[in-house]
Amino acid sequence: MTDTPESPADDVRHLAEIPAVEVISRAAVMLMSSAAEKLGLGDENPDDSAHLDLDEARRVITALAGLVTASVEYLGPHAGPMREGLQALQKAFREASAHPDEPGKGPGEKYTGPVY
Repeated sequence: MTDTPESPADDVRHLAEIPAVEVISRAAVMLMSSAAEKLGLGDENPDDSAHLDLDEARRVITALAGLVTASVEYLGPHAGPMREGLQALQKAFREASAHPDEPGKGPGEKYTGPVY
């Protein structure tokens, strides 16, 4: 008997078995990782990173802020670390910007409030 590759429909069925908080947490971690890479934080010198892309980082951080803000009531003990990670990325974005946004105008700050 040979194994057949799973179809995308099988992947969706597997998702049905995963608790919502885990799906939300996995999505948030993926967004955090993406933002960190786009901020160059995975490299020794973020300013010289080949992955540095502030426009892309802004989009991912804003999406992360929306997800965390909208789902905070479901995250339980994960809420605090998620918020802290988001805030750290927002601060890193501000530091990486040649012309930082005004407080309250940075990525995701319409959802989280100003980050200084």
